[in-house]
Amino acid sequence: MGLGKRIGGKSAELVAQEVQQRTAEQIFKVLGELKGGAMKLGQALSIFEAALPQEIAGPYRATLTKLQEAAPPLPVSTVHKVLAEQLGEGWREHFLSFDDRPTAAASIGQVHKAVWHDGREVAVKIQYPGAGKALLGDFSQLARLGKLFGVLLPGLDMKALLGELRERVAEELDYLREAEAQHAFALEFDEDPDFHIPDVVAANEMVLVSEWMEGTPLSRIIAEGTQEERDHAGLLFVRFLFCSPARVGMLHADPHPGNFRVLPNGKLGVLDFGAVNRLPEGYPKAFGQLTRIFNQGDMQTVMAGLRQEGFIREDIDIDPDALRAFLAPYVEPTAVEEFTFSREWLQAQAASVADLRPTNVIRQLNLPPSYVLIHRVHAAGIGVLCQLGTTARFRDEVIRWVPGFADDPDDQPLPIG
Repeated sequence: MGLGKRIGGKSAELVAQEVQQRTAEQIFKVLGELKGGAMKLGQALSIFEAALPQEIAGPYRATLTKLQEAAPPLPVSTVHKVLAEQLGEGWREHFLSFDDRPTAAASIGQVHKAVWHDGREVAVKIQYPGAGKALLGDFSQLARLGKLFGVLLPGLDMKALLGELRERVAEELDYLREAEAQHAFALEFDEDPDFHIPDVVAANEMVLVSEWMEGTPLSRIIAEGTQEERDHAGLLFVRFLFCSPARVGMLHADPHPGNFRVLPNGKLGVLDFGAVNRLPEGYPKAFGQLTRIFNQGDMQTVMAGLRQEGFIREDIDIDPDALRAFLAPYVEPTAVEEFTFSREWLQAQAASVADLRPTNVIRQLNLPPSYVLIHRVHAAGIGVLCQLGTTARFRDEVIRWVPGFADDPDDQPLPIG
């Protein structure tokens, strides 16, 4: 169809745009039939959305917004049935009281407040019956979209990305695995001056009981906080994300405002450890090294490193100047002593790459499976910081916690060649 239109006189660029728009419509049709799986894919692809024009990205954003709206709460009878199946018919004996009204709902479960049998206030997280089967079923549907995404994002290895996402989602459905991660964080940050993690009280495959935590939701700081509160919360938010791989060997991989509280003592409280990236060696050293070398201006080494790490596939050629222009704003917070994140800054970055030409750098980049969750954290984290409008010394946190960034400037970032 495209060739026919070109012979008929339409420009190649206009034809490409029409083909891509039709492709996007097919993608959104499938996305609209899905729920959790599409949401996870949307989170992973959030940065690539900036490469699409408004007429294509608009329906994509609308679909994800609809998917992310709070699900209606489970009927009380269903809640009790899950508790009986997971904790036994005498489940009420574990609690002095249990509030049947959920205090929060998420994509795969909801949370109830209760009092444990020893008098502790607890949060009881209950997975929706059938959530696992539905979510994993979504990925079978999403696999059909691999070739379609190839039209929009030719540099992306969609099959590998979907495979990695499916494995990570399967982990999020395992509350015993989540309990293990949460307990590890709670132990490491016990009596920490900056952070508080509520410890696990009890867990089963579909029920997770942990200590209750009061505090001001980060969403309220975003909406109503003073600049001082915003700066404080934003700095601790970044410090937590950067220090966790070094201290716990894991990265909290779902950093949206609903998972964070500012406690009365000023500490940052953190919830929901279903999505964690296990990084026993800490952050990949190449991440810090290539960021440092980019700041030094050596684009050839940066490009070679990105290719070796899998961000640029073998058959893709990228213009170094275009890549530098694309990466510069995202690396900027590490290049200055103090930086202010803002919605305007983020919008400017999105506008700079909203371009359908084949040479658009973002359409040529790949997301290696090992970086899926790291990317998810960085993309979502930057969004939160821009909502907060935080000004702080972020570079200090990178120097302290990201391997390779502050190493000897003469050392080589990667064994290239």
